[in-house]
Amino acid sequence: MGKKKKRGGLEPELKEAATAENHESQNELSLANGDSSSYDNKKKKKSKRDQLNDDAPIEVPTVSVAVPGSIIDNTQSLELATRLAGQIARAVTIFRIDEVVVFDNKSSSGNYSRSSAANRSNRSDENESGAAFLVRLLQYLETPQYLRKVLFSMHSSLRFVGMLPPLDAPHHLRKHEWAPFREGVTLKENAPNSVGTLVDVGLNKNVVVDQVLDPGVRVTVAMGTSRNLDADSPRQVVPPSKPKESGMYWGYKVRYAPNISSVFENCSYKGGYDHLIGTSEHGDIVNSSDLTLPTFRHLLIAFGGLAGLEESIEEDDGLKRKNAREVFHSYFNTCPHQGSRTIRTEEAIFISLQYFQEPISRALRRVEYKSKPEDGKC
Repeated sequence: MGKKKKRGGLEPELKEAATAENHESQNELSLANGDSSSYDNKKKKKSKRDQLNDDAPIEVPTVSVAVPGSIIDNTQSLELATRLAGQIARAVTIFRIDEVVVFDNKSSSGNYSRSSAANRSNRSDENESGAAFLVRLLQYLETPQYLRKVLFSMHSSLRFVGMLPPLDAPHHLRKHEWAPFREGVTLKENAPNSVGTLVDVGLNKNVVVDQVLDPGVRVTVAMGTSRNLDADSPRQVVPPSKPKESGMYWGYKVRYAPNISSVFENCSYKGGYDHLIGTSEHGDIVNSSDLTLPTFRHLLIAFGGLAGLEESIEEDDGLKRKNAREVFHSYFNTCPHQGSRTIRTEEAIFISLQYFQEPISRALRRVEYKSKPEDGKC
């Protein structure tokens, strides 16, 4: 069995972090079905195939957002930068976003280091860019509180996280709460009288899972129906996507992209994003109630920084097309007739996710309708 990657903390190099995710991905089950002239063999194969299909992971549509790390560079202090990251984490959690992609801008991050603004911002870790800071904070805030000390080492960027309101996401469970799934971290101690791994899932007692795993790995544990933690039967480690297959929201994962073209090209989902939405004051004006989005597997909504998505596209040498309308499938102004000359990115995220909430729900209902078998058919 290969080693699993840890899902806490930020890698030293953002280039490595571009492929890291704070949620583990699951290998898809591939089935090969052969023909047989025997009716009995066909029946047996069909029964076996149906059983395998029942165990196969369900592909659930996802919604991602892309935000520029440059918005952190414009803050005047570490405290304000922390508050901004907290606002974004709250927004994506409230609207059940599955993935946050933090991308750099060549024009803003190519020669930027935190030392260039140290005198005015008093931020520490001078070599950490705004994008690295935002990735770290978003990962930290998504992690349940009882796992943070194990998965994150002390870092000066986390100095003010204690003042932020909690996300209170469904997987941020309290000690007295019981749920079908819990997030946990594997421990060094050996499981008593059992072959497996001890996992801290934030309860009064650690649980045993049925796999031998390295210590310090974040895992999703299926808790089952029995609340008896002294039971001999071990719990199971499941993919982080399993709770969502049951209709639960289970947090977001965070990915770093060095530029906006990498947001699209290095998509962590198989097949990539099938619908890209850009937001801008120069976008099309459509009432949310009149907006019909196509059915999708993986939707991405992108937000610009101080100068908008247009600047990010213009400065990216990896994009041959420089017209934003050619880069995105849809390009919308989600807040027309604004009273202020500017809308901050963290404000635009709240406004836009509310704007897209009903159109996305309608698109997802169409997917559910298509996936249901017709009456009398298997």
